[in-house]
Amino acid sequence: MKKITLCIKIYGNENKTIDAISVTIANELKELAAKVLITVSSDRWTIAEIEGEDEEFASNLLIRQYGTPTSSPDEGTIYKGFIDSIEEDRLIVDIGTKITILPENMKNLGAGSARQISLRFGMIRYLPVEVEIISNKPQIQGKFSKDQADTWWQWKKAGYDRVTANAITRSELKAAVKRTGHARDIYGIERLGIMEHAIVCRETTDGPGIVAAIGRFIPSELGVIIGSS
Repeated sequence: MKKITLCIKIYGNENKTIDAISVTIANELKELAAKVLITVSSDRWTIAEIEGEDEEFASNLLIRQYGTPTSSPDEGTIYKGFIDSIEEDRLIVDIGTKITILPENMKNLGAGSARQISLRFGMIRYLPVEVEIISNKPQIQGKFSKDQADTWWQWKKAGYDRVTANAITRSELKAAVKRTGHARDIYGIERLGIMEHAIVCRETTDGPGIVAAIGRFIPSELGVIIGSS
């Protein structure tokens, strides 16, 4: 049996989140001879216990997909993590240790404070991200990877809005959109993480309007990316 820790934080409703992780990972490994049991560590990371003929391959696949928490990151290396907090003058990303991202290290995302930049790109807590370590002293500092920045700019320039949401399954988010009568106003829902998704609006749909409509029906934090072609 292989036991690995994945860079997926378990938050909100623990049982629902573990169920969602279990279903998602089982689906990703369905072609392999491997069974997975999902539990949670004392510091809220996802533990996957993998057993079967393909357990080594399956564990490598999951680590490549989700990353594993690290407490001693190396400068110049890219890590998977998630947004832990958004402050006026900095963003904190958790990769197993807390990484500080200052506005001057987000110039490729435009001008403004850390909070203004986060609002521009629909960043919310627990959003999965990739960061590159640029300094280990006096505190660990980083910047978003080029691929991460490119993804956000693709969203921004897409010509249609996106609404990011956390702490919710895809089916629950889809049901909330349908309940408010907006099913025809969206293209669909993109999976960003296990419990983090993006509603892709149609060109004529206003993202803030979707937030106003569904906000009271779901437990999520919501962010908006206003698309501009």
